[in-house]
Amino acid sequence: MEEQAAKTHSHDIDAALKGRLKVSIGLTAIIFAAELIGGYAFNSLALLSDAAHVFMDVFALSLTFFAIYISALPPTEKRTFGLHRAEVFASFINSFSLLAITFFIFYKAAVRLLNPQPVESVGMLAVAVVGLVVNLLVALWLMSYAKNDLNIKSAFLHVIGDAIASVGVIVASVVIYYTGWYAIDPIISFAIGGIIFFGAFKILKESSHILLEGVPTEIDLNSVVEQIKGTEGIESVHSLHIWSICHNVYALSAHVDIEPQERQRMGEIFNLVNEKLAESHHIFYTTLQAECVGCDRGDIFGTMAHNTKGHGHGHSH
Repeated sequence: MEEQAAKTHSHDIDAALKGRLKVSIGLTAIIFAAELIGGYAFNSLALLSDAAHVFMDVFALSLTFFAIYISALPPTEKRTFGLHRAEVFASFINSFSLLAITFFIFYKAAVRLLNPQPVESVGMLAVAVVGLVVNLLVALWLMSYAKNDLNIKSAFLHVIGDAIASVGVIVASVVIYYTGWYAIDPIISFAIGGIIFFGAFKILKESSHILLEGVPTEIDLNSVVEQIKGTEGIESVHSLHIWSICHNVYALSAHVDIEPQERQRMGEIFNLVNEKLAESHHIFYTTLQAECVGCDRGDIFGTMAHNTKGHGHGHSH
């Protein structure tokens, strides 16, 4: 009964979160369109740059919604891990497009800095204020969920970043209105472009790391080795691999040598290791193999060989 109640509660949370994400995506998309149109109409490069930053928010929120949706899809015979990697691949492609947009912003800002152009400050201010209000509203909606979910936290930080960028645009519009100093428009664009660049570069780095099967940055490999070896009945560990299926979903495989007198407790020992890894490192997908004949016990990581089909011996046991 308790397990069923927990599942129902989790389903209710997911449903509520999906509802908030849908509204947040819709509102943020409207702000993106408003800033894009306003940027052209009022000749504000800062507003256009902020529109590019809002596009990051739309993508981040959509990706979070997509991650919740695909996590509920069952695996298939063709895709035994489901579609989790689609989220990572989308992040990888998006980061490239954002870097290209950033360089375009830098180019246009440099041109405008050398030759400042008139900007309609009142319209620019109105659009930026509306954008700031919407960003703060979306941030408040997601704040409670961001504490316990890395995906939501990432989207939440994107929205906070854009709220800061909107403040920059507001400052620029006020300065232009009172002083007529049009050069502040490209200066703010440079600042927003910098925020987009570092955000996109971070996404590119993280998604590349996952696609290349790197050890999750949140996990200390040596700590995992010591934890497994510290389990009563385990002699050593080798051929250890830890990777991310997608953001915040980790997997591990390893060969462990169990002390001869403890082999009748193999199932119990494996359960202890699984519990430790889940509690300490958020690793819930583990594959452990005992008594590996022919393994190099000094090779912690397990060297993998590329073999021609039908020839040689692969590293599988």
